[in-house]
Formats: sequence, C-alpha cells, structure tokens
Amino acid sequence: MTSALTLVNTTPRFDLPLLYAAQAQKEVVANESFALTDALLHCAIEGTAATPPASPANGANWLVATGASGAWAGQDGNIACQQNGNWVFVTPRDGLQVLNRTNGQWQHYYGSWKAPAAPTAPTGGTTVDDVARSAINALIAALKTAGIFSAS
Repeated sequence: MTSALTLVNTTPRFDLPLLYAAQAQKEVVANESFALTDALLHCAIEGTAATPPASPANGANWLVATGASGAWAGQDGNIACQQNGNWVFVTPRDGLQVLNRTNGQWQHYYGSWKAPAAPTAPTGGTTVDDVARSAINALIAALKTAGIFSAS
C-alpha cells in the first residue's frame, strides 16, 4: 500500500515558503522567500536591542534582546529584520552566524547566541617573559581584527 502524498508548506530550516503548481498569488509567496533570504544571506546585525529603533533603515537587522517590548515583544533571541516598513522575525537555527556591526564581532547560534570573550593580557607572575607576553598580546589583537573577539 502506498502512503499518501505529503506536501510541506515551508523549507525545513528557516521556514521559507514554498510554491505549488497552480497556486494563486505565487508572487506573494516568492517575495516572502526572497525577503527572508535577503535578511539571512551574509547576515549582519546593527546590534542587540530590546526595543525597536525609532527610524530603522530598510534591510537592517537586529538581534532581539531578552525582555523585548513593543513590536518586538515575544521575539527574544530572534533576528528582527526591517523589510519595507514591516518587521520580519527569524528564529535562529544551529549554525547561523551574524556579524555584529556594533563591535565587529562574529556571533553564532548553537542552542543560544554565543560570542567568545577575549582573554585578558598576561600580567604579574614571578618570572616575566616579555617575548611570550608580546606574542600573546599580538595573538589577542589578531583575533580581534578577525572578528573572533570583540574589538571594543
């Protein structure tokens, strides 16, 4: 016995809407998929905030902070995308990366948003090795430049 044909409405990872043959108003579904793809492709956020900005630029994204209010209420941890005067929210999935424009640091999602903190430069100790300290400081600076650690 064959199983019934199961049609899905969205893609499995980011719930992008799918088109069907003979579907009415395909442009609405296609445009929604394009808007979400535009927001997520090489995603950069303006920063993290709990309230929407007063005059957001079209195409700008934010990471919604805990305790969000206003138009962002109930969207904690999601990405808020300003698309043609409307807010579109994306629920992050494991592996999603964003560039935080506030500090130049890459953040990634794995169960929650993660961004490594820079280690402190070495100080003190009974034996001071200036060459080793210089190398460690150079490594920390290089990782900040690469966006691994916050530049600020």
